Amino acid sequence: MSLKINQVFKRIQDNKREQRQLKKIYKDALSVNAEYQDVLESLKALKNKQKQIEASVKADFKEEFDKLESLKLNITSDNQMISDLALIDLVSGKSVELTDENKTEYDPLFTVRFKKK
Repeated sequence: MSLKINQVFKRIQDNKREQRQLKKIYKDALSVNAEYQDVLESLKALKNKQKQIEASVKADFKEEFDKLESLKLNITSDNQMISDLALIDLVSGKSVELTDENKTEYDPLFTVRFKKK
């Protein structure tokens, strides 16, 4: 039995539609539950308190957080670069191998995704 890509895509779309409907029913049931709403209010107050504490600590460690942000950007940039280099090697017919300092080998993983035009 050979499935065509459009058949599988339609099945995914149908399942996503049903999933959205079920999630909506669940959210509607939660929205009328008084105990759940009380818990949400308590959580909101605690999250605000947490944000205040985090902001205070970040102010005390400004240099470290600036360095952390810089490192995060460097890692993101290097991840993109390693991905580009691996793709170039793969397209040119070279094998793509990666090993860390613990002799752990890594295989490249490529995915195909679709987005709306």
